[in-house]
Amino acid sequence: MIDNDLLVKVSDAGLYKNGKWLVKGVNLNITKGKIVTLIGPNGSGKTTTAKIALGLYKNIEGTVERLTNKISYVPQKVSIDWTLPVRVIDFMVLTQDLQDQEIKDALNLTGVEHLKNNNLRELSGGEFQRVLLARAIAKKPDLLVLDEPVQGVDFTGEVELYALIKKISETLQCGILLISHDLHVVMSATDYVVCLNGHVCCSGTPVLLLKTKNIKNFLEKNHLSFYLSMNMSMTMFMTQMATS
Repeated sequence: MIDNDLLVKVSDAGLYKNGKWLVKGVNLNITKGKIVTLIGPNGSGKTTTAKIALGLYKNIEGTVERLTNKISYVPQKVSIDWTLPVRVIDFMVLTQDLQDQEIKDALNLTGVEHLKNNNLRELSGGEFQRVLLARAIAKKPDLLVLDEPVQGVDFTGEVELYALIKKISETLQCGILLISHDLHVVMSATDYVVCLNGHVCCSGTPVLLLKTKNIKNFLEKNHLSFYLSMNMSMTMFMTQMATS
């Protein structure tokens, strides 16, 4: 049976490069209106997995079935000459043609339409991330790939941005592949989690993972507990997530 909501299907995928496996044995499905989050320590294969899903590597193990070409990608780092007087509205149309209504709709959805005439250098970290999201969704992609989308944002801003990402997924009914370290926030705003460390250590819905010891073992083994929060113990975190 064909799943009409399926956008990307990754089956037993891996990448062997320079004499070692960067990632191996990855299975995941990305569907319309759902968020899949890749979590793991630095060097665990999160970005490599995302690039495999996007079809950016030719010589991979396994298979990738991609059922859409309407894809937008927000990288972890964006190179901008901050000395240039580039307004938000100018930035929106760099490298892409957009109608006025498309710009307005995207900026409205991300909550920064009132900043359209501001220079990028005047924006806070959170405002700039919202502009990046607006630029990415202006053409209403089927699939949105976000690599660490809350860089340079404080905790309150992180919570708001993850809520916005969930809203974008639901409003546009686009699938989202999200790369994140912010486990304590992202678990409440995602539909499916894949924990990586060169391979898939555990995966499933947040509720399913929290019913097992898999996620706790993964965090402790990979020294990720410090990402939860400075004042939240592992037990408190597990209890909070189980009741959210």
